[in-house]
Amino acid sequence: MKAASPRVGWLLGANAGVVLWLSALLVTTLVHPFVPESRWLMVHLLLLGAVTNAICVWSTHFAHALLKNAPTSRRAEVVRLSCLNTGVTVVVVGMVTATWSATLAGAVVVGAAIAAHGISLARLAHRALPARFATSVHHYVAAACALPVGAALGTLLARHPAEAVHGRLLVAHVAANILGWVGLTVVGTLLTLWPTILRTRLAVGAERTSRRALPVLVGSVLLVVVGAAAGLMTVAAAGVLGYLAGALWALRPALSAARTKAPQSFAAWSVLAAVAWLVVSLGWFAALLGTAPSWFDAGERAHQVTTPLAVGFAGQVLLGALTYLVPVVLGGGPARVRELGTVLERGAATRVVLTNLGLALCLAPVPSLVRVVVSMLVLGSMGSFLPLLAVAIRRSRRPLAPPPARPERHVPEPRSVVRARHTGMAAVGLAAVVLATAAGVAADPTALGGVGRSAAGVVAATGETTTLRVEARGMRFHPASVSVPAGNRLVVEVVNEDSDVHDLALESGERSGRLSPGARGRVEVPVVGRDRDGWCTIAGHRQMGMLFAVDVTGLEEPSGGSSGGSSGGSSTATTGGHDHSGTTPKAGAAAPRLDVMAEPASGFRARDAALAPAPVGRVHRVDLTVSEVEREVAVGVRQTLWTFNGTAPGPVLRGRVGDRFVITLHNAATTGHSIDFHAGALAPDEPMRTIAPVATHTYTFTATKAGVWMYHCSTMPMSLHIANGMFGAVVIDPPGLPAVDREYLLVQSEVYLGAESADPGKVAAERPDAVVFNGFASQYDHDQLPARPGERVRFWVLDAGPSRPSSFHVVGGQFDTVFSEGAWLLRPGQPGTAGGAQSLALLPAQGGFVELVPPQAGHYPFVSHIMVDAERGAHGILEVTSP
Repeated sequence: MKAASPRVGWLLGANAGVVLWLSALLVTTLVHPFVPESRWLMVHLLLLGAVTNAICVWSTHFAHALLKNAPTSRRAEVVRLSCLNTGVTVVVVGMVTATWSATLAGAVVVGAAIAAHGISLARLAHRALPARFATSVHHYVAAACALPVGAALGTLLARHPAEAVHGRLLVAHVAANILGWVGLTVVGTLLTLWPTILRTRLAVGAERTSRRALPVLVGSVLLVVVGAAAGLMTVAAAGVLGYLAGALWALRPALSAARTKAPQSFAAWSVLAAVAWLVVSLGWFAALLGTAPSWFDAGERAHQVTTPLAVGFAGQVLLGALTYLVPVVLGGGPARVRELGTVLERGAATRVVLTNLGLALCLAPVPSLVRVVVSMLVLGSMGSFLPLLAVAIRRSRRPLAPPPARPERHVPEPRSVVRARHTGMAAVGLAAVVLATAAGVAADPTALGGVGRSAAGVVAATGETTTLRVEARGMRFHPASVSVPAGNRLVVEVVNEDSDVHDLALESGERSGRLSPGARGRVEVPVVGRDRDGWCTIAGHRQMGMLFAVDVTGLEEPSGGSSGGSSGGSSTATTGGHDHSGTTPKAGAAAPRLDVMAEPASGFRARDAALAPAPVGRVHRVDLTVSEVEREVAVGVRQTLWTFNGTAPGPVLRGRVGDRFVITLHNAATTGHSIDFHAGALAPDEPMRTIAPVATHTYTFTATKAGVWMYHCSTMPMSLHIANGMFGAVVIDPPGLPAVDREYLLVQSEVYLGAESADPGKVAAERPDAVVFNGFASQYDHDQLPARPGERVRFWVLDAGPSRPSSFHVVGGQFDTVFSEGAWLLRPGQPGTAGGAQSLALLPAQGGFVELVPPQAGHYPFVSHIMVDAERGAHGILEVTSP
């Protein structure tokens, strides 16, 4: 196998950063519900990571080629790329961890690396002889001047300035980074790259047009940045329009070439689609800025155009350019270049249709489930470039077959055959989008705004807009209602000022999407024609009172009320026909049926109730991971539980008085969670705070009192978090606790079956479907706890609730030892009494232990003597057998 040339080796190595950031983007997109600042992260992994790396590598490569000046050393370029990627990594870490100092440091490094890149290109252009396409290099230098400005603006944005300032900074940031850094580079590159991709000649005078358009583009970027900084929205909007005009002027020769020779490859279609998204996005951006009533609104509207500019424009230009350039760079002769190009062009028409039609659908006001399904198609179509790239690189390393004795001239396929194949592949992409849309609507038809009772009713649009800012904090929306004149458009700007994840959904289907702490979203209703309810869809939050009401004024007669309608801005959580899980009800969803008498399959094993002795050390370090898992809670009944380390109850902790516990809590769930250890005495403000998804928190306490203590999630609504499985036991031995033959731990809790996880309505009404020991109904009836006659058996019991008390009793047994809530109530040989005890009475969050000595072999049921709960599953058997 022939070794790669130094040029090929360098370009492959230099572009490793592009591949790594694209891979990180793919992974982040798949797991983004669990990642803080996920929207920011996805945009910046693409633009700041992958696209910026590609610009640095290829603009330098093109500059040397266009100026006919081969590089003598790559050392400075290696340093710049290393600094760039280090800076980007630090920025990402700073944003994800909310560490502004890290964000600032990373932004300084990134800005310095790009400034050095621009200076290098300027010096190269200055030293070179006059060249026909030097204007492309001038574009690159101008672009390099824009990014440090955008980095500085982004750093200021990370400080969460006031709303109006935030909007101005965001508009300027988008202009500097996307229009300046990315846009100027793309326009300068397409001057020569586009005709090469089309395999046609450069239009006469194209370089002159590009050179004349450059001052217009640069001036327009400055106009947007200065206009936003000065608070002149009209000036900023004019700058966007000026940039659109300059881009169309500069790209006119390229667009003319596309009319004379139609694109026939993925590279050409992808780049052409990217230009179309640039034009559409700029027009949309200018219109949004021109009609924005405030800078806060302008900032929110800038967010709307970020996705089409990042994915539609920058992302497609990157993939299209690399699809063409990689086979050329890998080389190996015309046959090998065609072979590698064929690999990267696989599924070309299907991928282009999926990407562009899917992106357009995601930007349209479609149900959220449709948007999720279609966005996965877009992700798949764009992400397919990475495995295709890997195949192409691997194939380039294979030796070429020896040429035939009489080589034949390569004859391209007839255009009619190529056109028919591409048409069929495009139809496949179209069908996939249509099926994904239909599947999303079928899976959740109530999410479609036009299904059932529409938002507008029979009211005609007035053309006016009612805008309201709503803050989510303290498990409430502030304000909790809005009055809207009939026929108006409604825009609700939702800001999450809480420490937990929230959203806002209206019953007619409009949703803000999930908002992390500090994030913003919006709910838009094109025409308001009737009252409707809104709520937070995070499980249990609606139950806690996160309700919102839209009241219509100016109707001639009542609209007939809405499902769960409100009056005067008030609403209740337990009426209205909505599923109390806090989500839009799914067709046919129902809680599973539970039969505590059902027999399990052979080989059933209950959770081990045997309590291990306390560890030898005096410092106990424990990792607890919050996760959402599906588990059986009774024979044949599965529920999605919120758990510590995947079990409900969570892991048992044991120690002695004076032991120190260091707990590291990892939140791998989709919403905020926390932990509260009753075994420690300390101010709850910091240690028991709610942490966001993916966050980690360390909780340290010293056990100063003996007992069996509860730990649980203390995030509101606390009852729901406990009912969903977020509880466990800490056993702290009383000093001098004597040894016994057997020790068991039983944690009593309640099960409230819902369509998926616990039903908040049942929790609030205290209507459990089951009461269980150690998380499973009647499990110790099927897998009984062993003992021998005459053995001393100690039962530690904790009532985790959240609501039901317990009266622990062993049928046929009598307790001669009772320890309850830190006090010895009964001990063998205790002076002044020869009595015993028949039950251990516990309220929720209370615990203790009892001891008995079974006198003979047999089966001794143990129950909560609140008999209705025993019949709900708080029942088991102590199986006493002779040796």
